[in-house]
Amino acid sequence: MSIISIRRAREADVAAIVAMLADDELGRAREDAGTPLAQAYLDAFAQIDADPNQLLAVMTDGDDVIGTLQISFLTGLSLRGARRGQIEAVRVAAHRRSEGLGQRLFEWAIETCRERGCRVAQLTTDKTRLDAHRFYDRLGFKASHVGYKLQL
Repeated sequence: MSIISIRRAREADVAAIVAMLADDELGRAREDAGTPLAQAYLDAFAQIDADPNQLLAVMTDGDDVIGTLQISFLTGLSLRGARRGQIEAVRVAAHRRSEGLGQRLFEWAIETCRERGCRVAQLTTDKTRLDAHRFYDRLGFKASHVGYKLQL
């Protein structure tokens, strides 16, 4: 019997998270899930974990990490000083896709944003991820803005 849960990530989860980030056509080009795991990933985890405005979460089935996402809680002056939950790096392990786990992960993330006082949950997605676009549309997200990035 599966016991699916979602919790704050631990350092011991980092290798599994990086493996999921690397397990698609875009991730393969930008991530390195090899062993030993690059120290940069562990350093980044330590910074994320120490920041109260960051939440790196994992979905588990027993002891197995099967999903992940990160929420950055942002406070701005617009919308009368509203907080936003920026949802990023969403992944479900390839062998567990099409089980409704992504929707469950997002429902948890949206509720977490509400609990933290966010008035907006937002995300960005690569233009080539057409299946993801359809998924986000089904969840009620609106493609209302155009996003730009500058690689530094």
